[in-house]
Amino acid sequence: MSPREVFALRDYLGPELKGRTISDAGHVVSLTDILSKTCLDGPLGELSGRSVLLSVTGQLVSGLVMIEIDGIARRLLLCPPDVNPDHLGALIEDAGIDAVITDRPEQWADKGIALVVTAALRLKQASPAQTERATEWLMLTSGTSGVPKIVGHTLEGLCGAIVAEGPARGTPPVWATFYDIRRYGGLQIFLRAIISGGSMVLSEYGEPLADHVARLHARGVTHISGTPSHWRKLLMSGSAAGFAPRYVRLSGEIADQAVLDGLKQAFPNASVGHAYASTEAGVGFAVNDGREGFPANLIGQGSGGVEMKIVDGSLRIRSRRTAHAYVGKRAAALTDGDGFVDTGDMVDLRGDRYYFVGRRGGIINIGGLKVHPEEIEAVINRHVDVRMSRAKSRRSPITGSVVVADVVLTADGACRAKDIRDEILSQCRASLASHKVPAVIRFVDALDVTPAGKLARSDA
Repeated sequence: MSPREVFALRDYLGPELKGRTISDAGHVVSLTDILSKTCLDGPLGELSGRSVLLSVTGQLVSGLVMIEIDGIARRLLLCPPDVNPDHLGALIEDAGIDAVITDRPEQWADKGIALVVTAALRLKQASPAQTERATEWLMLTSGTSGVPKIVGHTLEGLCGAIVAEGPARGTPPVWATFYDIRRYGGLQIFLRAIISGGSMVLSEYGEPLADHVARLHARGVTHISGTPSHWRKLLMSGSAAGFAPRYVRLSGEIADQAVLDGLKQAFPNASVGHAYASTEAGVGFAVNDGREGFPANLIGQGSGGVEMKIVDGSLRIRSRRTAHAYVGKRAAALTDGDGFVDTGDMVDLRGDRYYFVGRRGGIINIGGLKVHPEEIEAVINRHVDVRMSRAKSRRSPITGSVVVADVVLTADGACRAKDIRDEILSQCRASLASHKVPAVIRFVDALDVTPAGKLARSDA
């Protein structure tokens, strides 16, 4: 295939690169330098046609590598730093990996990889890369304690929603995200930033939240995304003061009305909305009316060639943006016979709007009845003094199990916990069936969030 028949990521960057940058806590790199320099120690040609695993500690170097080798490698597997080392052997086998790009070459010396290339933030002059092929982008699913599945995407599919919107109008945006760009949600923001004419400020693993937000403010971030759990942690930290983005988006978890209203109060001049996307289904749709759920008229043939249907309460999506396959020996069918991805996200139609009620695989059993913990959390989170909550089951000698809720209060609410407990229970009794009402409410200082930015439920 000749270079003219396919496009690589660098081909999407556009001619106007002046002033556009990608940065982390300690470095700023211009897009102009990215196209004329290399972060790799070794000839780029050595990676031609190979299946490459990208295992670099920092996001900035990872992003530079993505731009540099797309269109060169046959496959590119993005490996976040939190991947269990015990799973690497299975992932390498499933993806047919024969090359690794890393900043820790000593860790790969005994892994049997044919080629290990070192990457570092020491940019050297290099000849412009020539597109050779369409690289298959591979990402890992999250939310499992076992070996994650590998999901295959094309660059065209990853960029479909971004290209459809066209370049940003007016002052170029400065993007940021709480996600890691080696996961689907973060990669979407990274691609959106560099393709739509903006700059990108990357998060730093382990950076205190207050320092991170101060850095975003100092770098002039205007557009930012994260999961609802990311945003709840920000709202309860008090770090949002002084930060004034004009575009705030949520994805990756159910965005209930409480967190949407909280963000609108914190950022009154911002456009606040939520989007639906997943590693398998790709970008589905955006909701910008400030309300939880989504209009029922989105079901059917939607914008951008996205088609949705509901089967047995589960949202299913078909489009050119979806992944094309699971990869490897453990791969199952990704779509049904009609090409729809079963997202596993359960929805409920109320009037002219669908509301997300939880994950099909996350149901807890209460006295033989199925309960979505997210449904309970949405009610608890409506209380003005609640920042976030997690519902789970606990064994009971009478019913078999009961609902227990861990709740994080605002600073103002902590001094009247007993009254708030009664008020939460009253809200739950008014809105939920009796078996869904928490038998126990525990006030806690914090709730764990997974590396993917989702509320940790492993012990639920």
